[in-house]
Amino acid sequence: MNNIKKYKKIFIETFNAKENEVCQLTYQSTPEWDSVGHMNLITALEENFDLMFETDDIVDFNSYEKGIEILRKNGIEI
Repeated sequence: MNNIKKYKKIFIETFNAKENEVCQLTYQSTPEWDSVGHMNLITALEENFDLMFETDDIVDFNSYEKGIEILRKNGIEI
């Protein structure tokens, strides 16, 4: 599975989202993406991509698109 598919799958599973809605998700735009959901997302991403986010990255991670930018900044090719 390539990285973008893996990334999208994590969003789908973490937020119980439909595949066609994932790209539009933003923090608190769906009930599942609250503070607990956010940390579940971060944990899943760290485990699946074998990385450790900086605190600033965790705080700035507020949308599907921003997450791609942050992963790229951390050396993950998406």
